[in-house]
Amino acid sequence: MTVTNADRESLRHGKITERPLRDKPGYPSWAIKLVMAVTGLIFALFVIGHMAGNLKLYMPAHDGVAALDEYGAFLRTMGAPLFPYESILWVIRIVLLVALVAHIHGAITLISRSGKSRGKFRRTNLMGGMDSAATRSMIVTGVIILLFLLFHLADLTLGLSPAAPETFEHGAVHANMIATFSRWPVVLLYVIANLALFLHLFHGIKLAASDLGITGRRWRVVFSWLAALVPLIVVAGNIIMPLSVLFGWVS
Repeated sequence: MTVTNADRESLRHGKITERPLRDKPGYPSWAIKLVMAVTGLIFALFVIGHMAGNLKLYMPAHDGVAALDEYGAFLRTMGAPLFPYESILWVIRIVLLVALVAHIHGAITLISRSGKSRGKFRRTNLMGGMDSAATRSMIVTGVIILLFLLFHLADLTLGLSPAAPETFEHGAVHANMIATFSRWPVVLLYVIANLALFLHLFHGIKLAASDLGITGRRWRVVFSWLAALVPLIVVAGNIIMPLSVLFGWVS
């Protein structure tokens, strides 16, 4: 007998099944990728603003007050007198914390699902160059950035020892930055963390274009340029500051 539909014949004999290999997740992967794209872009905007604000390290003092200290005071008094002291700053912190938790949760979930779907098979030699290096290192660079963030908060925000210098003083942003960047191990840590940030931003911005549904050729070219330009500007600005202090160019 000639079998015209092998799959249907296999189904009838119970050799294969139409049941899916995995239960459909309640939280679809496309939604997780969308959340990661949005939260990633939030962080990209934050690091740009954070870098720009810290560049006030190079601006002259005004009436004896360092420009960086004025910037720090501005962040704490935003919205005054309409809003309470530091209220806007805390709103920003909470938004960033929620975005961070959502971003990490999304990354862990997607990695887990990818591993289960792929099984014992591994994809190799799909791409080369910077794209390949950035893609393969996303987990590693993400962990480095997270650990650096914890150190950075302990160093220049909370003033916790041994991360922060002994002379740390709340509100004295300029003096605290000079003190912490006068330590070469801290400067080395900042350089390594920012190199990791470059790779993470480079791949993240390009990936966000796809996850946000931006598929047009011109827009993809724009995002490709942004993926290279934004990390380069941010990382260059972040690295030049600790090196300037370490080598005595700024005091």
